Amino acid sequence: MDADAIRSAFLSLMESTGHERIQRSSLIPADPTTLFTGSGMQALLPHLLGEPDPRGTRLTDSQPCLRAQDIGEVGDNRHTTFFEMLGNWSLGDYFKQHQIETFFRFLTDVVGLDAHRLYVTCFIGDRAHNLPRDDEAASIWQQAFASNGIDAGIAEIGSAAAGDRRGIADGERIFFYDSDENWWSRGGNLSSTPAGDPCGPDSEVFYDFGPGHHDASYGLPHPASEGGRFLEIGNQVFMQYRREEDGTFSPLEKKNVDFGGGLERIAAAALGVPDVFGGSLLAPLIRIVEDLSNTSYAKNPGPMRIVVDHVRGAYFLAIDGVRPGNKSQGYVMRRLIRRAITMARSIGLRGEFVAPLVIQLGTLYADAYPETATRGEEVLDSLLREERAFHRTLDSGLRALRQLEGRTLSGKDIFTLSDTFGFPHEITIEESRRLGIAVSEDWEIDFERRLMDQKERSRGSSHLGANTTPS
Repeated sequence: MDADAIRSAFLSLMESTGHERIQRSSLIPADPTTLFTGSGMQALLPHLLGEPDPRGTRLTDSQPCLRAQDIGEVGDNRHTTFFEMLGNWSLGDYFKQHQIETFFRFLTDVVGLDAHRLYVTCFIGDRAHNLPRDDEAASIWQQAFASNGIDAGIAEIGSAAAGDRRGIADGERIFFYDSDENWWSRGGNLSSTPAGDPCGPDSEVFYDFGPGHHDASYGLPHPASEGGRFLEIGNQVFMQYRREEDGTFSPLEKKNVDFGGGLERIAAAALGVPDVFGGSLLAPLIRIVEDLSNTSYAKNPGPMRIVVDHVRGAYFLAIDGVRPGNKSQGYVMRRLIRRAITMARSIGLRGEFVAPLVIQLGTLYADAYPETATRGEEVLDSLLREERAFHRTLDSGLRALRQLEGRTLSGKDIFTLSDTFGFPHEITIEESRRLGIAVSEDWEIDFERRLMDQKERSRGSSHLGANTTPS
């Protein structure tokens, strides 16, 4: 199954089990404290805390998400800034039994994944906060595996670091980890759960690509390892607690389920290839970059992944009304475009390339998100203008940077490149590494000081002008 078929099959299965399909949220959330929509549950927070939802107690969607904090991770075979999250929610309706059984059936019977390649994790509990081990979820998982003739052994791992040392034993398939791995809250783990927020244990599902894909530098293989053998494809959050002001956890009156599954990751598992860029939503973009750069993905996987991921992220931001700028969402969008252009140049693609990628994106997403068709020309015009402007900036900035070869860049040098040539400091650092130009360890201190001085001068000039301009 390709990604479109998986998305369609998931939503159809959810609708057949009584879920109301809801419209996706914009990538720009209503909550001003958050830059982007990074999960399907953000808009549902009031209902997860108990407020009735007029659409019902069973909801489903496929939500485009953007996580700018992952920008530095993009380049490997599994991280992207933009991705689609398949989601379903139970608002005080079903709980663990129905959720686990349904998702297991979706993966094995609908997508066709081999149950022998599925591994799951559960919450080990926390005595200090009086939170029990999630034996209920583990027992349901054992039943699900047993339905496929698999005797699922249980292992207590604790921390991911312990797993790196311990690895896995024959027959182990259900793994108990601590709150760093298997507790969900908007703040991250258990200790950083915000007061007043819903939270609870979660159960993650991993696909095993086989021992040959494990990087031994990460230690021994286990599901939560970063070693490459296992890929998380879905997470079921069992929201059954609220964090109180005094730090304790009290049971919610109504227990909820919040499920999120990575569409691109499930598609990679369906292909049996541990590379999300090999799936039907990203491989066509990779092929365009290969043709334009006259080089292969096999030789340049990292830069090509960054190019297609960043253009796709900027594209969907534009669909949702964002335009490149110097503040908030516009700044992130500008950084995505500029980083894509810089990476494209690193593989010999020096001309314009955004247009063919945008046209292909419109084709890929037209059925799932009709707005991509109606806003296509406006989006293309916005991205093209930014691309052309940055090509000019990049040419002048790179010429200036190369003149500094043979010396160690200081904060002053990096500030000058930014102030005089409009060359973003983060791209100066990336390009310096690529060109082998040394950078001072304390460059940030001097850079930030000069930036603050510039802002103070700007404010002073503005104030002086206000006082001296005649009325």
